[in-house]
Amino acid sequence: MNKRALKVLEYDKILNILSSFAQSQTAKDEIMSLVPSADEYEINKMLDETDQGTIVLFKNGNIPMAPFKDIRNSIKRASINSILTLSEFLAVRDFLKIIWDLIKYFEKLENSEIIVPAIHELFDSLDPLVQLRKSIENAILSEDEISDSASPELFRIRREINRKNAQIREKLNSMISSSAYQKHLQDNIITIRQDRYVIPVKQESRGSVPGIVHDQSSSGATLFIEPMAIVELNNNIRTLRMEESREIEKILLELTILVGDNEISLKFNYDIMVHLDVVFAKSRYALEINGSRPRSSQNKVLDLKQCRHPLIPKDQVVASDIRIGKDYSVLIVTGPNTGGKTVALKTTGLLSLMYQTGMFIPVKEDSEICVFKSVYADIGDEQSIEQSLSTFSSHMSNIVKIVEEADENSLVLFDELGAGTDPVEGAALAMSILDFLYNKGSYCMVTTHYSELKQYALSTAGMENASVEFDVNTLSPTYRLTIGIPGKSNAFEISARLGLNKNIIENANMYLTEDTLKFEDVIKDIQENQKKAARELEDIEKIKKENSSLTEYLEIEKRKLEENKQKIKDKAREEALEIITEAKEAASSIIKEMQSIKSKNIKDSFKELEHLRKNLKEKEDDIYSQFESKAIGKKSVAKQLKNLKPGDDVLIKSMNQKAIVVSKPDKDGNTLVEAGIMKLRVHLSDLIKVEPEENKKTYSTKSVAKKAAAIKSSIDVRGMTSEDVIMDVEKYLDDATLANLKVVTIVHGKGTGVLRKTIQDLLKRNRNVEDFRLGGYNEGGDGATIVTLK
Repeated sequence: MNKRALKVLEYDKILNILSSFAQSQTAKDEIMSLVPSADEYEINKMLDETDQGTIVLFKNGNIPMAPFKDIRNSIKRASINSILTLSEFLAVRDFLKIIWDLIKYFEKLENSEIIVPAIHELFDSLDPLVQLRKSIENAILSEDEISDSASPELFRIRREINRKNAQIREKLNSMISSSAYQKHLQDNIITIRQDRYVIPVKQESRGSVPGIVHDQSSSGATLFIEPMAIVELNNNIRTLRMEESREIEKILLELTILVGDNEISLKFNYDIMVHLDVVFAKSRYALEINGSRPRSSQNKVLDLKQCRHPLIPKDQVVASDIRIGKDYSVLIVTGPNTGGKTVALKTTGLLSLMYQTGMFIPVKEDSEICVFKSVYADIGDEQSIEQSLSTFSSHMSNIVKIVEEADENSLVLFDELGAGTDPVEGAALAMSILDFLYNKGSYCMVTTHYSELKQYALSTAGMENASVEFDVNTLSPTYRLTIGIPGKSNAFEISARLGLNKNIIENANMYLTEDTLKFEDVIKDIQENQKKAARELEDIEKIKKENSSLTEYLEIEKRKLEENKQKIKDKAREEALEIITEAKEAASSIIKEMQSIKSKNIKDSFKELEHLRKNLKEKEDDIYSQFESKAIGKKSVAKQLKNLKPGDDVLIKSMNQKAIVVSKPDKDGNTLVEAGIMKLRVHLSDLIKVEPEENKKTYSTKSVAKKAAAIKSSIDVRGMTSEDVIMDVEKYLDDATLANLKVVTIVHGKGTGVLRKTIQDLLKRNRNVEDFRLGGYNEGGDGATIVTLK
């Protein structure tokens, strides 16, 4: 990438912001050294990591990556057995603790079924080195303290030191408490000089307290004497201290060797951690700027929708659409000063650089972008009309290099191309440069004030105009970029608003050619019409959005209505089934009594039978009266049997007797039937049409009632063998069909799927099955099959 372009487009400022999201200094340094890549595979790999990092942060919260120190030098020293300091060991321990926390975080991530393969690979590569971390934790307490339990020998030495110290203190306490010594002491205290216990003795009592003088006060009035009585004990402590130092050195050497033995794993861990730090810095930055990942263009199209400059605060920047490609590869942006032309230019270049560094950019998600092998920019900060020749020469020197190096894979950005010299020559030179770059296949975006370039873009293939809006009434830019329309400089309007004499402005108009005036007027009309169309489009979008919301609301209400309707139907079915069940039980009981009476040869049996038959009839009428309130009355039943014809087989419900229809029903719904040797006139409501004997087995109302009452709407076959399942399910389907159940559920569980397949094969063959499907979300899912019966 061109270094001048990186600087001019303020790419380093983006990196500086990005680095603030990293935890380690190494990751910050690595971010600051990032350079945009031209390798599409590498770019997509980086973007995949950034994308998946944002998913992880959004769905699972921030990762537990605390700031960690650079341990690479410590690892290198440990590999040659150069004993590490306590602070270095603690840095290694803290580093491994962070890795442990990250691994636990990732386990939680896996359990939440978030699919992030690129991040998974990084997390999965981490080695927690638990034994090394625990060894350091057990041995080192802080940057200046080794644990007593670091080794059994160290524990013994320190215990002995504590015992000797206690003896010395006990001895000295007895001395300073003694009246024989108190008159010679400056203070009744015990202190330490040169790591040995001493007591403060008056200068004049030097001979009265035998011992070794280790120090004296600044005035010379006090001597710090180690009494002879404790010299040996102090010597013992000195010896133990040396043993302690040797043991500590031995412990640290063993830990150093342990670190060195894990050199490869530690280095690999460190590299992965730094890489993760960079990835999640990009992900956090993406969320910060509300960035998104544009589609990678296969047709070399740059289509940035609603793009924003990432260095301008969100509340101060206006989003614009910038397109280059397809019908044109050169975009010429015109408009007034401070109108936002340079901002649009920098936005295009900077977003391309960010994308090719693996960063999300502030654009709409359906944007499209292509990869450039090089990005060139000639953008000057000078905005003065009076540009010196040296400035023109400086810009031209840069342009010469760009023209030489740019090719079909380059994006070239020119700010005020051809400015700083004679306008006619400058415009001609600018057009010639653009012709040259267009023929090379380079993509160009140019800002200018020259009217010649506006006309040039209108009349030349592969070129397109764009403009930035400017509100003349408020003398302020809107920063909105419009492609397809050239912009006006608005020099006369701005000057008038600022108070320039009207005569001067009118006189200036006289110097413009008629063609120029007409061209500027056409531009003005186009811009006004475009603004009007934009406002109308905005109104249409608003209405469309409101209609969409209303449609969504109506759909929700419709679903609620359907659900309520289904609930009402289900409730009605349940109530109807309840009534039928009760009625059949009552009828069955009455029929039993009738049969019992028939078997007895009693004189008044006929009267009793007639009485029971009346009771049965009253019960039937009562049932039909209940059904009439639910729109399932006697009329609807009669209507269903109106098509009975002579010869049809029927069942007389009140007598539980099969019969054959002799005549069609009359207008009152009565029909003549023959039951055995008897001919009876029976109402349609007392009949059930049945299949002929040779085609279908006849079931009594009594058995139907029992089946309907006993059969359930589901069967559970989990844990059964395939053979048992086939027998039980076939019997269950027959019973359910007999009981007039329409929908039943077979619970088979998920398991290996063997039972499910066996059941589905059986259902395909069963003549009673109309349709079947797997259960829905609240119906058991794949562990149940819902069957619709004929």
